[in-house]
Amino acid sequence: MNKETQAIRNDLGTVTEDARALLTATADVAGEKVGDARKRLAAALDSAKEIAANVRDKAVAGAKVADQTVRENPYQAIAIGVGIGVLVGYLIGRRGSRD
Repeated sequence: MNKETQAIRNDLGTVTEDARALLTATADVAGEKVGDARKRLAAALDSAKEIAANVRDKAVAGAKVADQTVRENPYQAIAIGVGIGVLVGYLIGRRGSRD
């Protein structure tokens, strides 16, 4: 997992913890606006949890399909990997020669 993904995951975890703490802290506060805000926040947290689960499930499914495809066609996968590597190397080499 790269650093940016890990940072986003940590930030989302912090936001979730802070939101849950806010819900707990405002449990005793009376008022219609506070109650409505608590309900919206709880709904948003539940929605975010479902979205994260869906994204994770889709990523796992995509990884399984890619793994199966590579296992069924190993030589084609190697050829594609080498081709992409050559193309990236060529593009980086051209960019470096302009400097």
